Amino acid sequence: MLAVLTVYTGLLACVAGGVWMLRAGRRRRGLLVLAAGTLTVGLGATLPAPELRLANPTTLLDQFAPVYQFHEVHTTRVAASREQVYQAIQEVTAGEILFFRTLTWLRRFGRPGPESILNAPERLPLLEVATRTSFLRLGETPGREIVVGTIVLAPPGWRLGSRPSPDDFRTLNAPGFAKASMNFLVEESGTNASIVTTETRVYATDPGSRRCFAAYWRIIYPGSAWIRRVWLRAIRVRAEGG
Repeated sequence: MLAVLTVYTGLLACVAGGVWMLRAGRRRRGLLVLAAGTLTVGLGATLPAPELRLANPTTLLDQFAPVYQFHEVHTTRVAASREQVYQAIQEVTAGEILFFRTLTWLRRFGRPGPESILNAPERLPLLEVATRTSFLRLGETPGREIVVGTIVLAPPGWRLGSRPSPDDFRTLNAPGFAKASMNFLVEESGTNASIVTTETRVYATDPGSRRCFAAYWRIIYPGSAWIRRVWLRAIRVRAEGG
């Protein structure tokens, strides 16, 4: 989180410096602020990403991503049974997720493309679209947890979008890769109430890949976090019958 804050502090300074440079009498100050902002962005993008390693895996996600350097976790409480929540996870569509299609349009810079999680039809279940296109369904405990994964960084000659088996994905440690795993986990929380959690973990297989992905992650993190929060909100609304 410190690295993300550093990057965005630098970006704000760059914007402020650019505005000042357009004003007469403040160009020198604006140039200094712009330079400081650029250096701050560079610092935030290159801060080390510590590696986390789980000693005692307890979930399916733990089995597929026991080691990672980047992650985010979001949780919400739902006034519905575990079965209702799990069904909502399977059925919620891109159109139900607030600003999802707008954010993914920005993420792909407005470019058209094939159907994928970044270009999902409005009325199809989003998880179905993801696992039919760029994501692999890694494992599932029906009614409790589902795990999906994708290769987000690969060396030259390896085509992004190739679909390894779940076992190949889990054991992939060759240099030049970064692989992302994401789950939805549902746990009971009293009578007709559940806690649903989504966690994303990314493991970069070598220092060069880690540095490359770190810069990307720290820029897209706020949008990524927003998408996951509103995704959980859409699941809660659907499960509760809204």
